[in-house]
Amino acid sequence: MLPERNILMPDVFFCEIIENELLTDAVYSITVACRELARESAAGQFLHIGCGEARLLRRPISICSVLGDEVRFVFEVKGEGTRWLSHCTRGRKLNILGPLGIGYKIPEGRIIAVGGGVGTPPLLYAAESAKQKPTAILGFRNADRVILVDEFKAACDEVYITTDDGSVGIHGMVTAPLEDLLKKGGYSAVMSCGQHIMQKCVAALCARYSIPCQVSIEERMGCGVGACLVCACKTIQDGELQMSRVCADGPVFDAAQVVW
Repeated sequence: MLPERNILMPDVFFCEIIENELLTDAVYSITVACRELARESAAGQFLHIGCGEARLLRRPISICSVLGDEVRFVFEVKGEGTRWLSHCTRGRKLNILGPLGIGYKIPEGRIIAVGGGVGTPPLLYAAESAKQKPTAILGFRNADRVILVDEFKAACDEVYITTDDGSVGIHGMVTAPLEDLLKKGGYSAVMSCGQHIMQKCVAALCARYSIPCQVSIEERMGCGVGACLVCACKTIQDGELQMSRVCADGPVFDAAQVVW
C-alpha cells in the first residue's frame, strides 16, 4: 500500500537560460533565471524539465544551487532528452515543472555531505544551506570526472576528494574518509547522494556509528508528482514494509527507512 498523500500540482515556469557550461565531456551546468522558482526551491528537491516538443516525458534533474533569482542544475548526457538539453543556449526558455519532492532536512550542528559522481550537485545546495560550514566527501571515477570542487570548497570547512583510480585525492571509495570522520565524532548528520551501492555503504556506516543519515534516491520517473507510480521503492514506515514514491515521498529519505 502506498502512503496517503495529497498531490498538489506544482507550478510550471518558463525559465530563461543565462548560462550553459560544459563541466566534463558529458556533464553540463545550466543556470536559469526565475524569481518564483528560486524562492520556492530547497536543497534536495528536483526539477522536471521539458526537453523539446517531440519528447512527452520530462527529465528529472536535481537542483544544484540557488543564488538570488537564479537556479542552477547539473546533469549528465545519457539519452536524447538530456542531449537536447545540453544543446540549449543562452536566451532559450525551458519549460520547468517544480520544485518537486521532499528535500534534505538540514539539522543543527555540523553535517557531512557525501556525494558520488553526478550525485554530487544536489549536495552543494545542502552544504550552502547548512547552519554551520559542513565537511564534504566527493567521490569520482577519475580526475576527468571531478566537478564542482571549487564551489564545495567555498561552502565547506573541509573537502575530501576520492577517485577510483587514485588520479586525484584519496585512492578508493568515499567510505574510507567517512569512517575516519565518524570515528572522530562531532557531527550531527550525514547527507548523501550517488549510486545505490555507494549510498547503501554510507547508510551502513552511519548506522554503525549511530549517526542520522539522509539519502537521495534515484529512480526512473514518469509524472514526477506521485501519480504514475513508476518510481516506487521499498521503505519501512512505522515498522511495516511499504512502497514509497521517490518523486513525491522523496527523493530524500531517512536511510534507516530504505530497504536496500
